[in-house]
Amino acid sequence: MARRLDVTGADGIRLAALDFTAEGGPREGAGPGARTPARPPVAIARQPSAPEDRPAAPAPAVPSSVPSDSSAPADTAPVLLLHGLMGHAGHWAPAARLLAEGPGRHRVIALDQRGHGAAAKPPGGPFTREAYVADAAAVVERLGLAPVTLVGHSMGALTAWQLAAERPDLVGALVICDMRASALGAASQRAWQDWFAGWPAPFPSPEAVHRWFGAEDPWVETPNPARGAFFAEVMTERPDGWHPVFDPAQMLTSRETWVHDAHWDSLAQVRCPTLVVRGLDGELGRAEAQEMVRVLPRGAYAEIPDAGHLLHYTHPEAWAEAVTPFLTGALTT
Repeated sequence: MARRLDVTGADGIRLAALDFTAEGGPREGAGPGARTPARPPVAIARQPSAPEDRPAAPAPAVPSSVPSDSSAPADTAPVLLLHGLMGHAGHWAPAARLLAEGPGRHRVIALDQRGHGAAAKPPGGPFTREAYVADAAAVVERLGLAPVTLVGHSMGALTAWQLAAERPDLVGALVICDMRASALGAASQRAWQDWFAGWPAPFPSPEAVHRWFGAEDPWVETPNPARGAFFAEVMTERPDGWHPVFDPAQMLTSRETWVHDAHWDSLAQVRCPTLVVRGLDGELGRAEAQEMVRVLPRGAYAEIPDAGHLLHYTHPEAWAEAVTPFLTGALTT
């Protein structure tokens, strides 16, 4: 069970979050108008996602909204989950429940960041690193989560470690999931532009979404049902078919800073205990991950066999087994 929290970012932008420790509330997937295929069994996945400026639409497979609420059992340790590019809070659901129901009794909240999920998608942005970091800081402060454990995947991991570096008063521990500190290069941005342009959107059905992202997409090397499910969760039905809930142009803008800029300096400024966790077949290579651990003043390393970039989504149990001992140690020392 999870409850929707209505929250705002640093400049008053409307965001949204799921509190997996909240009592009551609609079941996940019961939101008004939600019609998204159920998630299939997990499989290995890689992430890379069709334009339109529109008001924020309810993200599929999430519960309906309730007023913001910062109440939680007194003995819970707060955890804020930040999704990656094109993701949404609901992608964390299986992993979040394992943390919330595990021995640490964590209060687990997953955020829909600006431009994603049920959050607002302002045509003029901004979608800068500064904006994403300021939003995360505002949510931590407004929900009274500090000192919070930040857990970020991909883009969300970069936001998490930049916030930890800039506002150590807000962050008690950090988990970085499959995000590089090195710049990707301009060729990566051009490849993504071409990839977005090649989407056969609108899709005629959820099954077509699954099929294209799980098998027909040229970026898919072998059939990958979980990748299809990942993208099906961030599609919404409109009169002419199924579209992404995000604007690809805004996604390209969001990723520009890690395409062209490296982020080793901010990583080295993180002072809290930090776990770098990667999937064996993910985007973050072992050598770079271990160098990140070396650069971090209090870094640790974990690896999930058989997992790819979407490690928390495809292998939530293995992910939780890697993360939980770190959180237990970080929050008790």
